[in-house]
Amino acid sequence: MTQSFDEVMAIRKLPNPEDSEVTITGADPVFTSRFKLGEATASILSGVGVAVTDIHELKTGRRQKINIDVKHAAATCRSSLYLRQPNINGEFEPISASPSMAHMRSITQPWQCKDGRWYLPHFNLPHLHDRVISVLQCESNANAVAKAVSKWDSHELEEAVATARACGSIVRSNSEWLQHPHGAMLSLKPLVEIEKIGETDPIPFPKGKRPLDGIRVLDLTRILAGPIAARTLAENGANVLMVTAEHLPQVPEHVMDTSHGKRSCFLNLNKEKELETLKKLSMQADVFSQGYRPGIMEKHGLSPEQLASERPGIIYLSISCYGHGGPFSDRGGWEQIAQSATGICLDNGVNVGDGRPKLLPASACDYTTGYNGAYGVLLALARRAREGGSYHVRVSLCRSGMFIYQQGHVEPTKPDMDLSTQELDEIMLESDCAFGKIKHLGPVLTMSETRPFWDKPSPRLGSNSADWLN
Repeated sequence: MTQSFDEVMAIRKLPNPEDSEVTITGADPVFTSRFKLGEATASILSGVGVAVTDIHELKTGRRQKINIDVKHAAATCRSSLYLRQPNINGEFEPISASPSMAHMRSITQPWQCKDGRWYLPHFNLPHLHDRVISVLQCESNANAVAKAVSKWDSHELEEAVATARACGSIVRSNSEWLQHPHGAMLSLKPLVEIEKIGETDPIPFPKGKRPLDGIRVLDLTRILAGPIAARTLAENGANVLMVTAEHLPQVPEHVMDTSHGKRSCFLNLNKEKELETLKKLSMQADVFSQGYRPGIMEKHGLSPEQLASERPGIIYLSISCYGHGGPFSDRGGWEQIAQSATGICLDNGVNVGDGRPKLLPASACDYTTGYNGAYGVLLALARRAREGGSYHVRVSLCRSGMFIYQQGHVEPTKPDMDLSTQELDEIMLESDCAFGKIKHLGPVLTMSETRPFWDKPSPRLGSNSADWLN
């Protein structure tokens, strides 16, 4: 098995499974990228499979065989780009990105500063967009942003954007990142942190045919890693309730693609009665997943320690861009920022004609972080069943980016590499959901006894009641 799979298994703190239990086929490059996106994702998804098998063994005494194809694993990091809906002739065709997303992508790019370094400002979501524009003092288009960035020293701009509680990053080399106090701190942490934060008696898994039957998950996340973590739990039988508020901005294609297997309700944490409803739901939850900046959950009485004291046995998942414990921990961030900070963006642009740093053709930091989050939750649930306890699981986009970088480079053989239509059809499903008929990627992990699947289609946000299904 690969070194990357061994690193994933080390987090489990159990003997590695038999070699015959896990089969990974294929190799990178799958996309036109210098990084082994498929192999890195396949290793993490295989870890998810082993963790599900551990739970299956606790419930039945039997282990399973796990298979994954590197191409299929890579495809999951672009899954929203493969969404299809029928046209007027009934033929499935790609769903176009929303105008706001298309605009965001056009200006969320590396731009050169006056000191010669590159800086990536991030413009997703209206309030964060406006904060960056207020720092740059320019119009919201590529030419204006490029001109405005060119007037700044890169470090001064990075600090100014952070002070405005907006998002952006200097495009660093990997060696520079590892020498930076925050990168150095993250390099000492495992890919997935699992901390025991409370004591309980062992809590066995509920009865049921699927590994996570009866496990209740509160998903307070959006765009993109958090929803992927909860969707992965849902495909193994968990009862997932998405919680958002009507006023919070979303990306429609991501909602459509990451909500399979879930229910959805609206609760505004700034309204006392609705916050009280959420706390009541938390008291009956097994898993609480959130991706807010440090301090926000504590302000609402929903920190890991607060929930662990009130609901012993809770598994609390925290998802962030920069991770916990370093000088950047209080900063928000996104996929592109993790790529820029950790060296991926710089190296991916090598040998490109204009010499610019270049973003990956897939949201690999987001998706792998989501799978890492699900993996940590599964391991914590199994520990809870064996020895008891409440647990805090932490994952971050930057730590996932560092894992991807550590797998080394490959050289793509041609531009615009992707799976063929036939290869995609092997892993695509059709669903009738709240958005109409859609064609989308299904679960790509194959397991010999408990097939991963979603038992309900993507709902419209807020279309369900704020309660648990029996």
